Amino acid sequence: MTADIVILNAALITFDEGAAGADALAITDGLISAVGRSSDIAALAGTGTKVVDARGATVLPGFIDSHVHLFGGSVELSCLNLYGVSGLDAMKAAIRPYAGANPDDALVFCVMADYDIVSSNRTPTRHDLDQVLQDRPLAMFAPDHHTVWANTAALEAAGLLEGGSVEPGSEIVLGSDGLASGELLEPGAYGPVLGMTRHEGREMLGLTTGKDPVPPPTPAQREMDKDAIARGLLHCAAQGITSLHLMDGNTYQLELLSELDHEGRLACRCEVPFHFKGTDPLERLASEAPAMRARFQGDRIRCNHVKMFIDGVMESGTALMLEPYPGKLGAGGNTGDEVFTQDHFVSACTLADRLGFQIAVHAVGDAGIRRTIDAYEAARRTNGRRDSRHRIEHLEVMHPDDIPRLAKLDIVASIQPGHAPTGHIFPPDAAGQYLHPHQLPGAFAWQDIRRSGAPVIFSTDWPVMPVDVMPNIRAAIDPLSPGPEWRDQTQSLMDTLASYTCNNAWAEFREDRKGRLRPGMMADIAVMSHDLTSLAPEHITDASAVLTICDGKITYECDKT
Repeated sequence: MTADIVILNAALITFDEGAAGADALAITDGLISAVGRSSDIAALAGTGTKVVDARGATVLPGFIDSHVHLFGGSVELSCLNLYGVSGLDAMKAAIRPYAGANPDDALVFCVMADYDIVSSNRTPTRHDLDQVLQDRPLAMFAPDHHTVWANTAALEAAGLLEGGSVEPGSEIVLGSDGLASGELLEPGAYGPVLGMTRHEGREMLGLTTGKDPVPPPTPAQREMDKDAIARGLLHCAAQGITSLHLMDGNTYQLELLSELDHEGRLACRCEVPFHFKGTDPLERLASEAPAMRARFQGDRIRCNHVKMFIDGVMESGTALMLEPYPGKLGAGGNTGDEVFTQDHFVSACTLADRLGFQIAVHAVGDAGIRRTIDAYEAARRTNGRRDSRHRIEHLEVMHPDDIPRLAKLDIVASIQPGHAPTGHIFPPDAAGQYLHPHQLPGAFAWQDIRRSGAPVIFSTDWPVMPVDVMPNIRAAIDPLSPGPEWRDQTQSLMDTLASYTCNNAWAEFREDRKGRLRPGMMADIAVMSHDLTSLAPEHITDASAVLTICDGKITYECDKT
């Protein structure tokens, strides 16, 4: 049979021991139909076959980003990005022209604002933002998406200036005058502000509540939302990404993705979770989650996991710690914010496990991680052992005693190398100020976790950081050295690529269908610009995707190809 696409003269990374010496492959009807030598594979090309000469560059399974927030990341591509902006003068220079160019926006919304964007001694206040823009609502998202800062006009418009009640784990920080300071911690506090964005908060609803928009969006709003997601998917495809594991979800988002698929605009496969909140009753999980899973079970769009949060993040002092934070964050004995009571969390994990769901839990602090491990252990004790592949997302600070427990309980370590202070993306001295010296050995302990035998998968958590693959790979294989008190957690290139491809396919229970270059596997493939194995770690970002193929169809092609 004539192939649809053949790729020749490649430095193949197949993750298949049976393909030694192969430098070419063929694709037919959405599947890899042959892997072998270029001289043999070339014979499979016919009149209508697309022939790709890789010119000795790496060809490997398509990258799978196993932790993203697709809708929010897609929308934020058109927001003002404040990454690298520092000081009020620089904020004015960036924000005021953007506000002027978008006069119809109900909220001037900015993203990637650092916690010390105004001062290294404190976080921003509404008074700071009033100096930047006083006559219109203005708000900024922190990179981690756990904090929003808003000016007085935005707080008034959202009904938050005088504070208000919020769900556990969230806080409207109050100033000395009894009014909101401008700092809003966690979705339960900043949700009303997001309701004023161009998409009226629908882009983050799968994260803030896990429920669908009320009232239902108009047809025009649905099209606006779909178009934004379609642009985001193409942006991901341009990185060599062929699959995404979303970490926020609702039926609305699954419907939009299904419509995009029907329209031929779904550039990446998507796994979408059922999002369960600490304030939700177990009845919601028992009734709604199985119905969502049953409705969406395709090769391109699927619901198969439950997402939960056990804590927040270190930067805002909301990650759960075993002891109070150092310095001002630890004032009053602060050890973080409890998003779930532990009894409710254990019950939720046990129920989700009994229903056959994979579970993914955001856990950053050492106490939050321990609580999650304890809950998974309790679920196994109650329901019995099964191939659950339950995940912990982030694992930024672990107590060393808990690292061996991951492998013992078959827990998947879902890590974002670019989040670390060593990752060339965020300030290298940031994390250290939130930790005690004796906590550093368990901080961002990728290699120690890998060495323990736990499965390790990599992702970006886009839009917390860019979804771009190669900078995240560099963060893993060429980390900065923050000081002798930190353990070296450098990853090898092949381990890193595996954690971005075949390991992520395994994590979604698709290891028999994707993540390797082998006949019969899904034709999800990335063709790179360079031979990755020939680049020094510090130069790995010289490489980029030049051709991305998902389901046997080209979803991205560099103009130079």
